Amino acid sequence: MTRTVLRGGYVIKAGAEPQRADLALDGGLIAMIGTVHTEPDDVVVDCADRLIMPGLIDTHSHADGQVFDEEVAFALLRQGVTTVIAGQDGVSFAPGDGLFASRYFAAINGTHPSYVGASVADLLSTYDNTTPINVGYLVPAGTVREMIMGLSPEPATAEQINAMQEVVSKGMVDGALGLSTGLDYVPGLFADAEEITALCRPVAAAGGIYVTHMRGGYEENSAAGLDEVINICAGAGVRGHVSHFHARSEMITELVEQANTTVDLTFDSYPYSRGCTLLGMLLLPPELLRRGLDVCASQLLDPQLRRETAAGWVDRLQARADMGPQWADHVRFAHIAASGFDWAHGLSVAEAARTVGTTPGELGLQVLAESGLEVSVVMATPVERSDEEMAVHLGHPRHMGGSDGIFIGRSPHPRGWGAFGRYLDVFVRRGDLSWGQCVERFSAAPARRFGLGRRGSLQPGAVADVIVVDPQAVQVRASYAEPRRPMEGIDDIWVSGVRVLDAGRLVSRSAGRGLRHSGLEI
Repeated sequence: MTRTVLRGGYVIKAGAEPQRADLALDGGLIAMIGTVHTEPDDVVVDCADRLIMPGLIDTHSHADGQVFDEEVAFALLRQGVTTVIAGQDGVSFAPGDGLFASRYFAAINGTHPSYVGASVADLLSTYDNTTPINVGYLVPAGTVREMIMGLSPEPATAEQINAMQEVVSKGMVDGALGLSTGLDYVPGLFADAEEITALCRPVAAAGGIYVTHMRGGYEENSAAGLDEVINICAGAGVRGHVSHFHARSEMITELVEQANTTVDLTFDSYPYSRGCTLLGMLLLPPELLRRGLDVCASQLLDPQLRRETAAGWVDRLQARADMGPQWADHVRFAHIAASGFDWAHGLSVAEAARTVGTTPGELGLQVLAESGLEVSVVMATPVERSDEEMAVHLGHPRHMGGSDGIFIGRSPHPRGWGAFGRYLDVFVRRGDLSWGQCVERFSAAPARRFGLGRRGSLQPGAVADVIVVDPQAVQVRASYAEPRRPMEGIDDIWVSGVRVLDAGRLVSRSAGRGLRHSGLEI
C-alpha cells in the first residue's frame, strides 16, 4: 500500500483540543502524527482547515443485511461512521440458518444477500472485504432462544438453558462482542431475568458486554426496566449497555447515575424524539405470535379475528406510557411489504384507517396480515423533546452514539442517514459537546467498550479508520419528510488505510471487515 499523508489538518484525539499536525497512513495503520516529511511516492491529501478524526462507531445499528447496499454504506460514511455494531435487540441472522430473523425482522434488518452458514463466524466472514463498513456483532439472545425453544412462552428448563449457554459460548469464541436482548420482541419477552443472567455468564467469562432493549417500553417505565438490567449484570458479573434509551433526560441521567453505583453501565440514544419499530410489536398479542409467524399472519386474514384482537389487545395501547390514547395519530407507516398498501406509506395509522373507513386497530392488523407481518412504523412520543432537553443526557459521560438506523422502507426514519449528522451539526455547534468529546464518545469509548482493539483512536499503530471533517460545512440534510438525504461536510474517509470516500465519492467497496472481539483478534 502506498503511504498516504494527510497534510495540514487539525488532529483530534479523545477529549483533547485540536492540534495542527500531519498524519501518515501506511500498511493499514497510522504510522506517524506530527510533521511528516513526504517521499516521492506518497499520496498527499490537503486537509487545511479540516479536522482529522478516527472513524465514528455506531453502537446500535440495524444495517445487518443492508450494509452491502451502496446507498446504505454511503449514508453511513457521509456521517463519518466507519463501524457499526449489529446483532441488536435480540434478533439477527446468526447463529442458525437465519430464517427466523429474515422473517420476523425483515422490516428492520432486511435480508442478508449471502449468509448461508450456521454460526457467528460464518456471518462475520460475509462482512470481510465485501463492504466499505466494518461490522461488529452481538449474539442475539432471541435468536438463540428460538433455536432451542421455538416461540414457546414457557420458562426455560435447566437443560434448555444449558443448551442456550453453549450456543452463546460458541458465538463468543467465534468473535462476537457480547449478547443482545430485545425484551419487547418475541421470543425475548418470554425470557425471565434468571434465564438472561445465565446466558450472560459465558459473555462475562469472554470479556464481552450485555446490550439490551429493556423490557416495558422505556419512558416512564424505564426505572423498572433498568432494575432488571442491574440485577442481570450483577448476577452474571457482566458489563451492561442500554440500547436507545429514550425517556425524560433528567430521568435518564438519574437512573444511569444510580445504576453505576452497583454495576458498570453505559447507554446509547439517538438524537430524535420519534422512534421506529415493528408494527407487530405494538399490535400483536404474544399468544397470537407464539403460534408462529406464518400462522399468525394467516389467521389475521380473518376479519373476525382482527375485530376481536383490535377490541382487546390493541386497545391496551392507550394505556402505554410511551403511546397514549391517541396512539394511532402518533404512528406512521414506514415500510409495508404488501403492494396493495403502497398508498399508506407516510400516513399515520389513523389517517389510513379514515381513508378506508375502518378502525385504526383493524386497519393495522389487516396491513400486518397482507404483508406477512413485514411492516415498520415511525412513532412519536406524546411529548416531542427539544434539542435543549436531549442535550442533557447526550452530554453524560456514559453516553455513546447510536443511530438505531433502519434502512428499510419507502418512508423510513431519518436517523439512519442523519443521527451522527445531528450529533455534529446540532450538538457540537451548540457547544454541548466539543470535538474532543465527540472522539471520546463516538470513537474511543465505543472501541474500548465493545472490544474493538486498535480502532477508535489516532495514535501510531492504531488501525487507520480515519475521517476528515470540514467543521464549517457539516450539515445534516435528512428529515422526516426527506429521510434519505446524505449528510454534508465529511468527504474523505479511509477504512483500514484504504480510501473509501474521495471528495464525497464512494471509491472502494471492500475495505471493511467483520470485527472479532479484540481478545481473539486485533
